[in-house]
Amino acid sequence: MPSKNQEFATYCCDLLGSVGPCVLRRMFGGFGISFDGLTVAIMTDLGQGEKLWLKADDDSRTQFEAAGCQRFGYLMGGVQRGMNYYSAPEEAMDSPQQMAPWARLALAAALKAKATVKAPTKAKARTITKAIAKPGIKPLVKVKTGSKPAKRLK
Repeated sequence: MPSKNQEFATYCCDLLGSVGPCVLRRMFGGFGISFDGLTVAIMTDLGQGEKLWLKADDDSRTQFEAAGCQRFGYLMGGVQRGMNYYSAPEEAMDSPQQMAPWARLALAAALKAKATVKAPTKAKARTITKAIAKPGIKPLVKVKTGSKPAKRLK
C-alpha cells in the first residue's frame, strides 16, 4: 500500500537529521530520504502500517537483526524479493538522539554502496583514451542533444 503521509515522512526526516539536512522525494509509492544525493532510507507501507526502512550492508546487517529489525521484502511475480533496507528499531523512532547511531549506519552503508559502483575496466578506459587522443578516429556513436536517441555512425 503506497504511503500518503507527508507528515510521517517529514518526522522521519527530522529523526535522521543528525547526519545532515535531508531531502524527501516520492519513491516506490512512498518516500525516499537522501543526504547529498545518497538514499539512506525509504518510508512506505507494506501492509503493516507506515515504516521507516534504513539502508544496510553486510557490516551493519547483524546490528539491525540483533535489534529485531525486519528486512525490507516484497513479492514480485510470486517470488519473494528483498532489498538492503531494515526497519528502524522501535525505540529509535522516539527521538533524533536515539536514531543517531542508526542514521550513521545507514549513511555509511549508502557511502559504501556508492564507492562500489563499477568503474570502467582498464581495457575500456584505454580504448576511450585512444579514441579521444587520436584525431581522425571516427567515434562509434554520435550523441545528439534533444529527444532523439543516439545514432550509430557508419
